[in-house]
Amino acid sequence: MKPRFDALQAVLLGISRDDLASHERFIKKFGLTMPMLSDLDGRVCEAYGVWRLKVRDGKSFHGIERSTFVIDSAGRLVSIQRQVDPEQHIPEILGHVQQLPRREGLS
Repeated sequence: MKPRFDALQAVLLGISRDDLASHERFIKKFGLTMPMLSDLDGRVCEAYGVWRLKVRDGKSFHGIERSTFVIDSAGRLVSIQRQVDPEQHIPEILGHVQQLPRREGLS
């Protein structure tokens, strides 16, 4: 799928509060080709509202809500998808990116 995003000049990034060593293992395990960014202090997660209180098995804890944000070439946030299944929603996100206006001269 990455070549299709590349053809649209779309940049894919992953981000979480895990450290770089954890990201390297994750990239290797799932064969990812996109960069993973580390947000150890949680400022980016807080700014995007993905650091959430969760409840599992009756226990409350904070964790990341898997989300996708589409930001256009002008830096505007144009789409937010929350509580996503990364394997299932990629075609939908590709559709959003395909509908964005194209800016000439970007590479």
